[in-house]
This record gives sequence, structure tokens and C-alpha cells, in this order.
Amino acid sequence: MSNTVREMYNRGTAELVKHGIEDAEFDSLQLCLTAAGIDRTEFLLSPDRKVSEAEALRFDNMIAERACRRPLQYIIGEQSFFGRSFSVGEGVLIPRPETEQLVDFCIEKIKKNGYKTVFDLCAGTGCIGITVACECPQTEVYLFELFDGAFGFLKKNAALCDDGRVHLIRCDVLGGMPDGLPAPDVIISNPPYIKSGDISVLQSEVRCEPSTALDGGVSGLVFYGTIARKWLPFLRNGGFAAVECGEGQCGAIAELFSVHGKTEIINDFYGADRFVTVNQR
Repeated sequence: MSNTVREMYNRGTAELVKHGIEDAEFDSLQLCLTAAGIDRTEFLLSPDRKVSEAEALRFDNMIAERACRRPLQYIIGEQSFFGRSFSVGEGVLIPRPETEQLVDFCIEKIKKNGYKTVFDLCAGTGCIGITVACECPQTEVYLFELFDGAFGFLKKNAALCDDGRVHLIRCDVLGGMPDGLPAPDVIISNPPYIKSGDISVLQSEVRCEPSTALDGGVSGLVFYGTIARKWLPFLRNGGFAAVECGEGQCGAIAELFSVHGKTEIINDFYGADRFVTVNQR
């Protein structure tokens, strides 16, 4: 049993390397910090800090989970997004760095144009809509999510912006926009876009995430078609929509959206086509 945080970290790293975990050092450090209840600065300044038996046992259990390919974020219970900590776990998609780029683009446009009503479709953790609400205090943000597991995390994360401007709607996005809501200035979505036939060959960690947040139907485009038909027609004049897309999908999605205005395909920071926007005529 390790006696110090440094020894605990080293032992965890070796175990994860043995099991082929790609980012073994990073993951072991994050689990070490969580198990010991310290931050990175304390780890660096006091690597010989003694750990209790309870802390060491907790760490061993988390390392064992990670070695079995349970996502790091699920083990820790949170994921950083746009400088805020969002609760995550089984039943909800883990926020990705690429989605931060989508949100950054939307925030800039919302501020520039003074948009007030924002829809986040297939909201999941709420990382998109809640971040927009926090960064754009003039907005009212409506987050639409159907599934129980994700909705539980959505409610918990809504506390990050608790001034009454975040509205949670239990809704099947494929069914279209519910009655009684204001017309949106902005629609943002990171919907399921993996082809149904590709789910089984995804990375083990990704397959731990809910299939309902991944499966975009046979073509991968089911949600985009629905957004084009049942949501974009309600955009206010001069509004815009922005969606995240899978590899090779942007052209087809831009075509679906083009009947509603001028479309644009935007690359992510890896240079890949990743986002489609449409500015309403």
C-alpha cells in the first residue's frame, strides 16, 4: 500500500500503463487528486504527504475502474467545460473540447447581435445552454432533453446559473417544438450523429456513454433533418443556428439547412469540418 501521494500516483500510473491506457500519467494524477482530496498545486508542493488507508483504497478502486475502460470523467464525476465544472456520469454524454469551440462562436455572435432567446436541443449535461446563459446575461435559455439519466444531470448543472434564466424542457427533439414557447433567436445543438452501424466499433470508453446520445440513425443525420424541418422554421428573422457534426457530414447538413438561409461550414481546431451554421434570411 502506498504511503505518500507520489507513491500512490506512481503505482496507479504503472497499473494503467499495464492495461494500455493511453493517457496513463494524466489519468492517474487526476484520480490521485480526487482520492486524496487535494489540488495539483498541493500535489506538486507536498508529494510526500501521507495518505490514509481510506484514501489509498479509494484510489485503488478508481484505478481498477479506469483499467476496465470506464471513462475518467465518470469516475471523477465531473468534466471541465468553458472554465466550469459540469457533473457527469452514466446516462449522459461527456462534454468535448470541440463543443467549447461551438459555444465560443455562438457566444460571440449572441453578444454582437444582442440575441435574447436561445434554444439548446439535445442538451445532455447542459454544457452548451448553461454556458451561454452564464456568459450572456441578457439571454433566456431553453434546454431540451428527453432521457431520464441526462435530465438528472441537466437539473444538477442548472445550478451553475440559478437566476431564473435557464429553463429545462423535457422534450423529444424529434417530435418538434412544443407549444407555448417563444420563438428562438438562436438554436444550438450537438445532437447524436454516429451512424447506428458504427456504434459497436467505437472506442470502449465512448461505448460507455449512452447510445441515445450517440446514435443518429442509419445515416447519422436523423436529428439534423428534424432540426431543419421542425425547428429552424421557428427562428426569428435575423436569427441563426449552429450545430456540431460528425466527420464527413457537414456538406449534407449544410444542404439540409440551406432552405432557411445562408449556411457556412466551420473547421474545428484540428482543421476538420465540424460545425454548420445558418443565418436566417
